Amino acid sequence: MIRIVLFYFIFSSSLYSQELNSKVVINTEKLQSSEVLIFNEMQTSIEQFLNNNIWTEDKYNSEERINCNFIINILNEPSPNVYEATVQIVSSRPIYNSSYETVLFNHGDREWTYEFFPSQNLEYTENGFNDNLTSLLAFYSYIILGIDYDTFEKLGGEENFQKAWKILNDSQNSGYKGWDQFGSKNNRYWICENFLNPEFRAIREAYYNYHLLGMDIFHSEPVESQNIILNNLSKINDVNSKNFNSSIINLFINAKANEITSIFKNASLNVKRDAFNIMNELSPSNRDLFNKILE
Repeated sequence: MIRIVLFYFIFSSSLYSQELNSKVVINTEKLQSSEVLIFNEMQTSIEQFLNNNIWTEDKYNSEERINCNFIINILNEPSPNVYEATVQIVSSRPIYNSSYETVLFNHGDREWTYEFFPSQNLEYTENGFNDNLTSLLAFYSYIILGIDYDTFEKLGGEENFQKAWKILNDSQNSGYKGWDQFGSKNNRYWICENFLNPEFRAIREAYYNYHLLGMDIFHSEPVESQNIILNNLSKINDVNSKNFNSSIINLFINAKANEITSIFKNASLNVKRDAFNIMNELSPSNRDLFNKILE
């Protein structure tokens, strides 16, 4: 499955296999004491792992690589070289005929414990559980890829979500939190389960319609874009009415709430009202934000 790129005019013939253009930040403010060198090495190693691995069989130009950020907040070092941390992961995608990048994934994982040793070589193999550092990084790499592919082709990310599911299955007996269905409804298990669950297929199709048919024409046809996006928000809300507070819908809201508010602030009054009503049903906790649509 080839990732369809509509907005680049590339004259270079050189192609790369690497798909991610990731920036990694290690935050150690919560630690009473920290050795700067080990965390600098950790940051470099994780960044190289994400950016140098070949995750798919597709070929990317350097300009096509997916921009993403991994902000790792280390909370505790319960024993030497063992770290308890949270990680905020954000990925984005350019919008055709503009300099704007739309956020596709914005998620905080709060259940991460991993080991890192000086001069450690981070490697990932597809067969079996490696360790909780590379497994989590590989898992979210495939989630990022899956969502990105879904925005260019209907259900185009299926293979990547399946690879994430394999990592999840291989990790469930590791003893680490976040991999099983008994934890948070927004943990790794439920994120991946939702993207593969046919019950949420309309959400994945909405990712495609929202981005390729809606956002990518916003610059030239804003009214048509608003109508397409509104129609797909309505479809997402239909699913939400039967599956309130599901992981996949929470991920969509986390990524899109501010953007959707901006999209409809300049719409017609009827469209504004429809957008507000739908978004308020999707995420009542964001009502104050969505009120700005009606201003």
